Amino acid sequence: MTLRISQFAVVCGLGLLTLPGVVQAQAPRYQSPLSVPNAPQPVYTLPVTQPITPNGTVVEDVVVHVNDQIISRSDVERAEQQLAEEARQAGASAADVTDRQKNLLRDMIDKQLLLSRGKELGINADADVIRRLDEIRKQNHMDTLEDLEKAARQQGVSFEDFKAGIRDSVITQQVVRDEVGRHLQITQGQEQAYYDAHKQEFAQPEQIKLSEILIPTPADADDAAVAQAKAKAEGVEEKLKAGGKFEELAEAYSGGPTADKGGDLGLYKRGALAKVLEDQTFGLKAGEWTAPIRTRQGFVILKVTDHIAPGVAPLKDVEPQIQEAMYSEQIQPALRAYLTKLREEAYIDIRAGYVDSGASAKQTKPVFTAYAPPVAKKKTVQQKKRFDRGTKYSTVAKTTAAPVATPAAVVATSKNGKPIKPKKVKREKVRFGQAPRNSLPAGPEETASGSDVGSGAASASSAPAQAAAPGTAIAPLEASAQESSSDIGANPLVTTAPVVGKTRYSDRAKTDAKKKAVKAKKVKEKAAAAPAPASAEEKATQQTQAAPLGLNGDTAKKKKKKKVKGAPKERLQDKTPVPKAPLQETPSKAPDRGTPLEGVHGTGTPAPKASDTTTLPPATAPPASNPPDAGQPPATPGSPTPTPPPQ
Repeated sequence: MTLRISQFAVVCGLGLLTLPGVVQAQAPRYQSPLSVPNAPQPVYTLPVTQPITPNGTVVEDVVVHVNDQIISRSDVERAEQQLAEEARQAGASAADVTDRQKNLLRDMIDKQLLLSRGKELGINADADVIRRLDEIRKQNHMDTLEDLEKAARQQGVSFEDFKAGIRDSVITQQVVRDEVGRHLQITQGQEQAYYDAHKQEFAQPEQIKLSEILIPTPADADDAAVAQAKAKAEGVEEKLKAGGKFEELAEAYSGGPTADKGGDLGLYKRGALAKVLEDQTFGLKAGEWTAPIRTRQGFVILKVTDHIAPGVAPLKDVEPQIQEAMYSEQIQPALRAYLTKLREEAYIDIRAGYVDSGASAKQTKPVFTAYAPPVAKKKTVQQKKRFDRGTKYSTVAKTTAAPVATPAAVVATSKNGKPIKPKKVKREKVRFGQAPRNSLPAGPEETASGSDVGSGAASASSAPAQAAAPGTAIAPLEASAQESSSDIGANPLVTTAPVVGKTRYSDRAKTDAKKKAVKAKKVKEKAAAAPAPASAEEKATQQTQAAPLGLNGDTAKKKKKKKVKGAPKERLQDKTPVPKAPLQETPSKAPDRGTPLEGVHGTGTPAPKASDTTTLPPATAPPASNPPDAGQPPATPGSPTPTPPPQ
């Protein structure tokens, strides 16, 4: 059902929408030089656009922006002209023309929306355009497409615009078919309901479908020519009676215009044919033909290929018409809903004064504003806050108040009054056994209690300061204070790793001795933990347990028999069969139960246990060379030895 609907969509396409833009291909986009220049041009009452410059006239303007396409003022005028021409040819009423003119801009926007959707879907219509042009060429009985192009130019139609119109029509039809038509479903029940509701529309009069074989005669034919044509027509009739096919004979002998179609003439109602032909054909059944009938064109043989009785046609005969009618009813609202959705998703801008009758309430319109650059904001630099330890790079020392100068400590200042930063004294590395080249900075003052001794005594303060020895450098008090503040030691509460000093070559001997002692200790511990070696008895037991049970020798590695070159072949049928040993029952292990064999021998004592009578040979022991006694099977390792019956 869906396939038939899609086929109808191809046929109907946008013809259901009555879009004037679809047939716009027949109108040129520019005035052809072959057309009449003095022809009166119609004047349309379209909204006037004010010119930008004074005393100017607007000759072209953009009416609508639809995505990346535009509809210009000349396009609207051309569509108005095409609409008026179609209404004049069809004889439409004034109300119909007014309604179509009201929806003219809506239909043009619909066409652009469908073309934009076709572009998104990647539809290529080049092959269909060539096929359509070739069909038009055949309908107008032209030899080549160049002849068609010349004919279009002679009528004042641009051939490129004509092809563009066909291309737009193909794309819009395919979009409607794929996006809308394929989603419509018509069930058998809906067809039956539509048929029952519109039965009178499918009532038809009596009709016949005819085919002809015409033997033509000239208009001024004499009796001899008429007799010859009649004889030929009778000969064709004889061939029909002999079983010849009407279509093949029509192609071979008919001189009418329908010879290449098998003589098919189509359907005819009563009253559409001449009285002579109607009387002889409407009384025939399907498949029957008439005798040669004389007409002004010649002798004709008519065959009734189908005879339709008057009345309401059955559903199966009018099913395609019902599907097409139902499709036409359902496609209109579905297509309008689809176009409304495209409007809501598209960019559409309509100039003031023009109205789109298909606009949606959810449709958005672009807003145009003057561009104003944003104000540049000045960045505020924020100082990073770090954990300040009070070192020489500390910012706290700079912001704290300077200590009050005392007579004993005078701070040097520059010309501007700012304090001069004291020069830092570089520390000196003192080697063992060497005296420092620079003197050490002065230490903290010592005060004595109870006696006037030491450098901090009163006598020391009153005594004049001794001059420094030549070649020495004494740091000022401020520098020593600053160094003391910057040389804060590590936190005593935090455990630090011991400082590893440099090692000498003599220390390697001590390290190697320690490593050897640790290695020897590990060897002794490993030897003490090792188990005692197995005894000979344990080794024999382990070897016995590892031997295969019930097999002669080791079968893990199967030895392949060596072949001797030139030796006779050994076959299975040539070998002597080995007699099978008699079945030997195994004595029971229960003390109070005996086997049938034990009952025959008359012994009521149970058989000895396998552990008491079984001796397992070593795994490497060679098989016995002597064969076992007759009547006794060979002893199998791991199985109990049978007890001989008493004599």
